[in-house]
Amino acid sequence: MKILVTGGAGFIGSAVVRYVISSTNDSVINLDKLTYAGNLQSLEPVADDERYTFEQVDICDRKELDRVFKQHKPDAVMHLAAESHVDRSITGPAEFIQTNIVGTYNLLEAAREYWNALDATAKESFRFHHISTDEVYGDLPHPDELQKDETIDLPLFTEQTPYAPSSPYSASKASSDHLVRAWLRTYGFPTIITNCSNNYGPYHFPEKLIPLVILNALEGKELPVYGKGDQIRDWLYVEDHARALYKVVSEGKVGETYNIGGHNEKQNIEVVQTICNILDELAPKKTNYADQITFVADRPGHDRRYAIDSSKMQKDLGWTPVETFETGLRKTVQWYLDNQDWCQNVQDGSYQRERLGEIDSVAQGK
Repeated sequence: MKILVTGGAGFIGSAVVRYVISSTNDSVINLDKLTYAGNLQSLEPVADDERYTFEQVDICDRKELDRVFKQHKPDAVMHLAAESHVDRSITGPAEFIQTNIVGTYNLLEAAREYWNALDATAKESFRFHHISTDEVYGDLPHPDELQKDETIDLPLFTEQTPYAPSSPYSASKASSDHLVRAWLRTYGFPTIITNCSNNYGPYHFPEKLIPLVILNALEGKELPVYGKGDQIRDWLYVEDHARALYKVVSEGKVGETYNIGGHNEKQNIEVVQTICNILDELAPKKTNYADQITFVADRPGHDRRYAIDSSKMQKDLGWTPVETFETGLRKTVQWYLDNQDWCQNVQDGSYQRERLGEIDSVAQGK
């Protein structure tokens, strides 16, 4: 296959590109606007491969999208380009609406026009794979909400879970999911959707919890934890996710949704403490890294628990994650220790790991 990957210079997108080039015979056209979170340095391991091509294009630029489809003639699209940080969406939702909703619309229309002109065989095999998030489902009951004598199993997100997004980010992703399903239903356009849990691993921009904690810890800075740190997330190692996404685009059934999770539910405070313990071992200093943990005011509208049932992925496509949280997190910490140059290069001065997403008291009516 020749696969058009949007957002291929981002965290998950670059993992997908590296996987396809290193582990398959397929080729990749990487289409990325190169915003603050896109970094071509993340693609250096495959950048010189003849099966890899880069196009610096904004998915909101329909004219350029049409050119890329006409020039490269892809067999499939893997759509990962998105604004993805919840805190940023609280501070500035407009970019999320523009990229995640309008951009997805533009890409769908460009891809549909291209698809309509294909011959019958190519048309039948073409796939548009839209990569989304479990945050579109809202949140799940938290163990703290159970009565002391209750022993019921806590529910998980399934492919049938109703949408109930909580943040501007998740609302924009839910909107893009609805567009993709509508293009399937209305136009017969061959789409597939995946919804994933929280990713972590190498090449992650340090606005997200795990890389932020690692880098702050190494620099002796505070390790901010929202609220009590009891928010629960299901953690998925990004390279496991890349394998799953390739499974879906190459073997998944048109019209289906697949949930992809890491089978690793952890409270945020557990995640931070585990990082500290690993750093105590790999980069010891006179004091414990956990001494740097500090608790800060919680994020507005913060979902308390996410957890994915990915049994459909296992049953239908034979995928399960390889990494446990412990093995994946250790690999991640070691990667950041070994790649400090990358960490410095991606922080261009506009973001210094300060807190984002706070709403001032006037805006809250206090």
